[in-house]
Amino acid sequence: MTAARYDLVIDQGSDFAIEFTVNESGSAKNLTGYTARAQLRPTKSSSTLTATFTCSIPTPTNGKISMILSNATTTGLAAGRFFYDLEIFTSGNSAVTRLLHGEVEITQEVTR
Repeated sequence: MTAARYDLVIDQGSDFAIEFTVNESGSAKNLTGYTARAQLRPTKSSSTLTATFTCSIPTPTNGKISMILSNATTTGLAAGRFFYDLEIFTSGNSAVTRLLHGEVEITQEVTR
């Protein structure tokens, strides 16, 4: 499976949350036994980690994954363009699947 591209816009200084549903063969994928992870970096090949999303799979049987950045985290992000991807993996990284990737635009906060 090839990762889908999905670009994000995140407002600096605001809480950010998004939920995705993973489908397989037209039905929600059962994510029991999987964990999700996502990171934000200034370039795709950068070793510099800008932020780590808090990812969760609240009810594995419905295929939903949430990605969150708190306002405390987004306040510290510089306005501009970044890159992210979202992966699911099983214990010990025995099966890793990159689900999404894309650009992230951080819009500058004015009110402080």
